[in-house]
Amino acid sequence: MNGSSPFDAGEGDWLVVVNTAGQYALWRPHLDVPKGWRVVHSGADRESALDHVERHFTTAVGR
Repeated sequence: MNGSSPFDAGEGDWLVVVNTAGQYALWRPHLDVPKGWRVVHSGADRESALDHVERHFTTAVGR
């Protein structure tokens, strides 16, 4: 094992996934999306995925 994670920041495509509790996560498209999560954004880079989360995520306190 080389010690690198597919979730380390870097080049490549990123997804934004969300679960029924409204939790967001960045995900790599070559990995299976976990049960209970769905894709809400597919971007060309990590920055666009983070931008999507910032535009759409609201905390429970902010609702």
